[in-house]
Amino acid sequence: MSIRNAGGDWEPMLLGIEPRNCTVCKEGLYRNKTFFSGGWSRCALCEEFVHYSCLATGKVSFLKARPRVCKTCRAAQEGTSSPSPKAATPVAVGS
Repeated sequence: MSIRNAGGDWEPMLLGIEPRNCTVCKEGLYRNKTFFSGGWSRCALCEEFVHYSCLATGKVSFLKARPRVCKTCRAAQEGTSSPSPKAATPVAVGS
């Protein structure tokens, strides 16, 4: 589609398309890269689009965790989460 300029020249009416990049691997989210590798999904924490392979894994390595969380958000969660307090083991009293 194009529009005619007042001087008689034709100017194309192209919208600027900004490519999306995966925030984990910094590669483009294009069909030629993601068609056979599962596509892409949105992270539930940072709301960014990432490759399906860049989502954090669940209990089984080939399944992804729910809610969908990218690997960087999962690493940030694990890094900031406080370690679980260990239960105090009762000490046997000598008799």
